[in-house]
Amino acid sequence: MLRRDLLRGSAMAALAGPLAGPAVAQGAKVIIHVPQANLTSLDPVWTTAVVTRNAAHLLFETLYARDERLNPHPQMVEGHRVEEGGRRWTMKLRDGLRFHDGEPVRARDCVASLKRWMVRDPVGQTIAARLDALEAPDDRTLVWRLSKPFASLPYALAKTQPSPVIMPERLALTDPHRQVAEVVGSGPFRWVADEYVPGSRGVFAKFDRYSPRQEPVSHAAGGYQVKVDRVEWRTMPDAATAVNALINGEVDWLDQPLPDLLGLLRRARGVTVGEIDNYGTFGALRMNHLHGACANPGVRRAMLAAIDQVTMMTAVMGEDRSLFRAPVGFFLPGTPSASDAGMAAVTQPRSVDEVKAMLREAGYAGERIVLMHPTDQTSYNAMCSVAVDAWRKVGLNIDDQAMDWGTVVQRRTSMEPLEKGDWSVFPSGLPAAEYRDPLFATSVRTNGRAAWFGWPEDAQLEAARDRWIDSGDEAEMKRLDREIQARAFEVVPFIPLGQYLPPSAWRRNLRGILKGPVPVFWNVEKG
Repeated sequence: MLRRDLLRGSAMAALAGPLAGPAVAQGAKVIIHVPQANLTSLDPVWTTAVVTRNAAHLLFETLYARDERLNPHPQMVEGHRVEEGGRRWTMKLRDGLRFHDGEPVRARDCVASLKRWMVRDPVGQTIAARLDALEAPDDRTLVWRLSKPFASLPYALAKTQPSPVIMPERLALTDPHRQVAEVVGSGPFRWVADEYVPGSRGVFAKFDRYSPRQEPVSHAAGGYQVKVDRVEWRTMPDAATAVNALINGEVDWLDQPLPDLLGLLRRARGVTVGEIDNYGTFGALRMNHLHGACANPGVRRAMLAAIDQVTMMTAVMGEDRSLFRAPVGFFLPGTPSASDAGMAAVTQPRSVDEVKAMLREAGYAGERIVLMHPTDQTSYNAMCSVAVDAWRKVGLNIDDQAMDWGTVVQRRTSMEPLEKGDWSVFPSGLPAAEYRDPLFATSVRTNGRAAWFGWPEDAQLEAARDRWIDSGDEAEMKRLDREIQARAFEVVPFIPLGQYLPPSAWRRNLRGILKGPVPVFWNVEKG
């Protein structure tokens, strides 16, 4: 019902008009893609926004990349050599790497890029804490000298969000807490800055000087063979307009069509509806742990207790249970780190009176809670609508502030208190593929102001995570998995809402679309 309300005012029977765009060379092959959100930032280190992550895969490369099954493979490097009991890693860049500005990729570019990433990313911070030095003895060689072994280094360097992308040293020296001023990568597509129209269009052109690997491609690993001239992203906040544009052949690919419209798309001639991201997304509500009522762990526990995950996921994805999993804890269902520890918090519903009692015990006195509510994201809009209703029923003073997702991405970086106009809660879609163990489940980190937006801090949870990373004993790691999840339900670094698996839709003349957690545009042909 919530999602149907989102469609009111959209003329379902009206067909979208022709989409205006710049003239392109006659005969050029162009994929017109509708992303799941407006593209407001192109710096995948500065923000974890999914739409920025997806754009980064066209523009940048990483030293390692993951295949369809999430196994890491060398991408920008030829490989690595491990010495000194796992404390020294030597990597050599493959030949022919070149940035979009024409300059060759050098090891010092990689050093600067990785150091910038390590400031912002929780996995990068873990590496930095074990790093004695990262050196570039020549233009093609990187040497990692670690204080203790870190066997997951290739997997970490293949991370997708935030991604350890490589950019020129001159850009990588930008303060990690500021966006880079220019978009220059070494990926198979380059950014066409003069055709960018904020809120409307972004253009990626084939990089003619890109030199692909020779191995077969599997998602982000292997040889990126670009088979089109351009990829154009068209922002379409109205779901019905986007669907009609696909049916009419005016666009080629919808990243995440609204679930209520999947039936219409499945009946449409020339359209395919299918799963690309076979890992999906963890829905989450992230609280500000520095200021206001949400800095109180008792209030956070009550906010979690007020949320029913099945209701939440039904609002996001509809009645089809194949499109979501709920209830979930802090790790991906079915993975080794998932357990039943603390799960009573989400499997045993609390009554309104019980949650009100929890709030009284926490000392909540009606303080204002500012929810940043992005109305241009259908899934986040549904999450926020359900949360507002549930929280107001238990007596929370919710200041429900409607805005677009781009504003959320910009505003959530602020650590200012509420009286200066800042925030308490925002919704997020966490990459479920990363939530398989304590190392990569980065939003479970509680390292204070070095943590992801919200900045939770809990020494006990951090210590258990460190022991997990350093342990080589499977039984001990399983015990720590349970300890970490149980403690997370006490601290509540974020409120887990469920795992959802939104399908994509595309014209049938697109062939070669690869499965994986990020939509990629290499290997795709347009007939």
